[in-house]
Amino acid sequence: MKNYRFEFGLAAILFACVAAVWAWQNPGVFTPRASAAEIARYMTAVEKLSLLPEERVEFQQRLRHWLETDDGKPVYMLNLMRYYPELKQFPGALEFAGTPVEANAKYEEAAVPMLLKLGGQAVYAGTSKDGNLVGYGPELDNWDRVLLVRYPSRRAFLDLITRADFAPIEPYKIMALKVVLTPTTAELVMPEYTWMAGTLALLTFFAAGWWRATRRRVTL
Repeated sequence: MKNYRFEFGLAAILFACVAAVWAWQNPGVFTPRASAAEIARYMTAVEKLSLLPEERVEFQQRLRHWLETDDGKPVYMLNLMRYYPELKQFPGALEFAGTPVEANAKYEEAAVPMLLKLGGQAVYAGTSKDGNLVGYGPELDNWDRVLLVRYPSRRAFLDLITRADFAPIEPYKIMALKVVLTPTTAELVMPEYTWMAGTLALLTFFAAGWWRATRRRVTL
């Protein structure tokens, strides 16, 4: 009788790898919510960010409430962005000779590796080619860029924006565009049909191979 020790061992290793990635992407299942001391530490670190003066107080208040009501679930952060006609000047703005588009590109190029290290990922990023089909007010229409980012937890978002190497790049985004940042929880997340079809085809292929191997053993 054939020894299946290798197959069972490989299956156990693969299962452990998948379980480890799942745990990494869903830390709220295992870790407690942020404590009052932890929230206070985050809020102190946030004060070092370069924010528009007219938005600083409101942002800090909303951020604190968001942390205090943490549900432990992953967060999908919607970014709606509209470029300024020219770089916006404010206390903490940097000297930069490029355009708003170039400034934001510089920010994203530096921020993405930081995001990946924290388990976050850009689910979607795109540029608007035309105005809205519905919603025509000046504050609603003509968004230039849309970005949807998944964070494993609210902590991961705070860990990103309070990194020591994040503060130097953050002004590039603030002075380049107007951004609406809206955290959401996922109620339905569907992979692309191409990936679903490919996964199904691969499983079918291996299942057919296993069935044929079983049939050959039976007839021997």
